[in-house]
Amino acid sequence: MRLLLRFLAWLDLSANHRLGALAGRLVYLLSPRYRFRTLENLRSAAIAPDDAALRRLARENAAEIGRGGTELAWALFRPVEEVAGLVKELDGWETVERLRALGRPLIFVTPHLGGYDIAGRYLWSRLPIMAMYRPHKLGWLDELIREGRNRGAAPDGSNVAPATMAGVRMLLRHLRKGGCTVILPDQVPGEGDGEWVDFFGRPAYTMTLTGRLQEASGAAIVFCFAERLPGGAGFRLRLRAREEPLPADRAAAARAINAGVEELIRLAPAQYLWGYNRYKRPAGAPPAPGALP
Repeated sequence: MRLLLRFLAWLDLSANHRLGALAGRLVYLLSPRYRFRTLENLRSAAIAPDDAALRRLARENAAEIGRGGTELAWALFRPVEEVAGLVKELDGWETVERLRALGRPLIFVTPHLGGYDIAGRYLWSRLPIMAMYRPHKLGWLDELIREGRNRGAAPDGSNVAPATMAGVRMLLRHLRKGGCTVILPDQVPGEGDGEWVDFFGRPAYTMTLTGRLQEASGAAIVFCFAERLPGGAGFRLRLRAREEPLPADRAAAARAINAGVEELIRLAPAQYLWGYNRYKRPAGAPPAPGALP
C-alpha cells in the first residue's frame, strides 16, 4: 500500500485524478450498498431536479470521490509547499485576513467536500493551526496518514491534539491565545457529543463541539472547502465567514453549522461525500425525532 501511495503521489495531478475517477466509478458500479446510500442521500437532499439528473450526479459524484481518494497521496507525500500551491484561487480570503488583523481566533469548519486534505494543508501553511486527530481503525492506514500529515507539523507535536477531552482543552487554550483550528463538522459524533438536527431535511446526529469552542473562545467561524478544478488544474479555496456568535442553545447552534455546511455543498454538490452514512444513530445516542426507539 505504501508503494501504491508513493506511485500516486509521483503522478502529476491530472493523471492521479484520472486513475481516481476510474476507481471511483468501479466502486460505485460494484458496490450496491454504496450506490444505494449515495442515491438515497442525494434524493432526500433534493439537489437534483429529476431522477435522471440525480443518477448523473451520483455517477459524477463517484468519480469525484475517487479523485479525492487518490489525491490523498498527493496531500500526504508531496512537499507541503507544493500541496499548498495547488490552491490557485481564493474566494473569501480577504475576510480571513481582516479577522486575523483584529486578533480573532478562527474555527475553520471544513466538511468532507472537495479536497479537504488540500484545504487543511493550505491553511496549515498560512495560519497557526492546531487540529484534532482521531486514529483510523485500520492500523496500517493510520500509520501512513500520520506519517504524511506530520510533515510540516511542529517537531514537538504541539499543533496536533488527540480527539479526547484533554485534546479539547488543548484546543481551547490554543484558541484563547489567538490560534486557529480546523473542524470536520459532518462526522457522526459519539454518545453525548451531539444533537439531532436537520441536515438537508433529515435528522442527523450532529456534533456540538464547534458551538462550545466558539462560546468559550470568542472565535469567528469560517466555513471553507477546496473546490476541485477540472483537468487537474488545482483547487479554488472557498471561504464563508460567520463572525457573530452561534445561538446559545446547543441544538440551534448545531443546526446553524449544518446550514452553513449545506450552503458550501450546494456550491459543488458532486464533490460531497454522499456515500457516507451521515444519518446513522451512534451507539448510546437517543433515537432520532420521529424514529422508533
